[in-house]
Amino acid sequence: MTEDGLPCLDLLEATPGILRGLMTELTEEDARWKPSPGRFSVAEVLAHLSHSEGHCYRMRLDRFMAETRPEFEADDAQMHLDLYRDADPEEAFDHFEEQRENNMEFLRSLPAGAGDRRALHKEYGEITLSQMLHEWALHDLGHIRQIAELARARKYQAGAGPMAASYNLKP
Repeated sequence: MTEDGLPCLDLLEATPGILRGLMTELTEEDARWKPSPGRFSVAEVLAHLSHSEGHCYRMRLDRFMAETRPEFEADDAQMHLDLYRDADPEEAFDHFEEQRENNMEFLRSLPAGAGDRRALHKEYGEITLSQMLHEWALHDLGHIRQIAELARARKYQAGAGPMAASYNLKP
């Protein structure tokens, strides 16, 4: 927790660098690879992160601070799948990174006690800004793990030869 009482800011700020590190050796072809038709590619995950950053998290941040007990609709990534298909991985990542930098600047400027502000989530009931920040960190970590697993399966598994058999990858 930061000195102003907001949790998770260091992790949220670190996410772009962690993702960049995971993608260091991935080619564009690797980033577009899908382990199966129903699964996301790295490029699609990055497009989802970019979309969520502005259309979910920033929108909610702004409403938390501008309104008294705003109401939030549930957000379902499945509703936006068409936006993620054919995404350019570098463009999606750059847009995500730029938005995240802006969001971190905004979060770090919030007054003490901002984490206690409340909203009504139509699916989960009353939530606080601090709870949303924890959920945001959960969201980031889930997609960090997803991209790591995709990179492991696409880039490193075959190169490990017979030793790869000891890994149970689920990209």
